[in-house]
Amino acid sequence: MSMADLLVIIIHVLLRTVFVMYFPRSFLNFTPVCSTNVVLAFAATLISVWFTVAFTLDRFLVISYQNVKAKYCTERTATVIMGIVSVFSCFISVPWYFTMDPEYNIDNTPWGCVFKQAFLTLTSWASFELLMYSLVAWFPLILLLLLNSVTARHILMSGRVRRGLRGRNTGNNDPEMENRRKSVVLLFCVSGSFLLLWSTEVIYVLSERVFGTPYVQGSDFESVAFMLQALSTCTNTVIYVLTQNKFREQMKSAMRYPIYLIVKLVKSRNACRYAPDRERESGSVQLQKPPMSTRNRSPEWRSQT
Repeated sequence: MSMADLLVIIIHVLLRTVFVMYFPRSFLNFTPVCSTNVVLAFAATLISVWFTVAFTLDRFLVISYQNVKAKYCTERTATVIMGIVSVFSCFISVPWYFTMDPEYNIDNTPWGCVFKQAFLTLTSWASFELLMYSLVAWFPLILLLLLNSVTARHILMSGRVRRGLRGRNTGNNDPEMENRRKSVVLLFCVSGSFLLLWSTEVIYVLSERVFGTPYVQGSDFESVAFMLQALSTCTNTVIYVLTQNKFREQMKSAMRYPIYLIVKLVKSRNACRYAPDRERESGSVQLQKPPMSTRNRSPEWRSQT
């Protein structure tokens, strides 16, 4: 899931926006390449969002239905689901390639990307855009709110039962209850951040397609909506870092691993550098040994000489 968020930042923010803006003559500004970046950016966003939904569904099954945990919440099932989500997201994002026209032509070479006039006026393209934003924003938001609400209700009810069984004389230091409270905070932080950061983009698309607001590419409202929508793919990693101890440990080990490789490489280079000097020193010590004196040699050797 964190890798999908990173892909959104690389493709959607860097390749599609930053590089095109500050390097207008690069190959990324060719119309075919620019249109491909639009497809990849939407696919990466769709993958990131539905990975979040899949993670929420996994937590819902683990916490609320313990009997299906061993059967469905496995590494193989997670791999299959991620593969299906990735392939479906890439396939359904292909029509975005055909929504773009070149912004201008230089020596019969198309440059830049702008939406086709038909995309802005035809009802079929409007239905397609509403369907895409339903898949990337509205349906995931409904599922996140529903699953997290049921999971939080189950956690609170089981916590109430646990407190009743333990009694009032056990004190407030209950690690299990503390972990459950952190789980509730995590679930509502994920749902709340998704709702707040995607709301501007949803309002923008609704105002354009449903209420007929004129489309102005590059407007301030569109820029703010794009910024918040891109930011929503980064917040999940931050939330997990702040709330999950195991995730923090894995992040620390991942950050320490390049340093470990550099230290290991430096030590190996130093060992290879000083190895010839050690060999020369050992050889010089052997040459400095005094020869065996003839007084210590046997009489048979003297008779042979």
